[in-house]
Amino acid sequence: MTDQTAPTAAVLIIGDEILSGRTRDVNLNTIARFLAALGIDLMEARTVGDRQDQIVTGLNALRGAHDYVFTTGGIGPTHDDITADAVGAAFGVAVVEHPDALAILERRYGPGEFNAARRRMARIPEGGSLIANPVTDAPGFQIGNVFVMAGVPKIMEAMLQDVAPRLRTGAVVHARTIKVMGVGEGAIAEVLRAAADARRDLSFGSYPFGFGDDGEVGTQLVIRGRDEVEVDLAEHDLSQELRSMGIDIAVT
Repeated sequence: MTDQTAPTAAVLIIGDEILSGRTRDVNLNTIARFLAALGIDLMEARTVGDRQDQIVTGLNALRGAHDYVFTTGGIGPTHDDITADAVGAAFGVAVVEHPDALAILERRYGPGEFNAARRRMARIPEGGSLIANPVTDAPGFQIGNVFVMAGVPKIMEAMLQDVAPRLRTGAVVHARTIKVMGVGEGAIAEVLRAAADARRDLSFGSYPFGFGDDGEVGTQLVIRGRDEVEVDLAEHDLSQELRSMGIDIAVT
């Protein structure tokens, strides 16, 4: 069901490997794009290590402040995969073997392969429901407004297919970009401020570029809003104002 009042969401990224810099996180970008297409506003993201107290504290803060929370990482078979236990602690419930998860994993592994470590991936907090994993079968889970997913990007992205139908959606945000060539953002700051003051229901952002070796310098002005007509009018008026100042622009 689409709602004009946008639901809000947050992401909790879990893993020492992210904080150490050994692994580059790409899941946040994937989730942000996924939510934007559903009209859900991603409001904040946090990264914590493989420490239960950090996970519990972060999760409880985020789930109380937003409609949805998405976690990534820490649901594998090794000793440092503690997300299920931490989520259980956050909700104050026991973590137990889920019979459906157990059956999925038993089918996945051949005789002698389904060891104690792999069996750990069948454990989820009581009251949780499974999130399908079409890549490796080992499921994620949902409890309350929290969706717990794998840290491996390909698996996490595949899990979102099962998550999407569970979400309340909002009106999609429309965006227009004005590429201003040869001018830094300081030269057009007042024009942008005036445009933002005139249309307070829209978001106006300024993003400079051109600090590489090619010598091209400029600014991208991005207008965002849920009313597409208003976004188009704002783009038209700002473009006209910039052109009147003799500034070269391109609109995308």
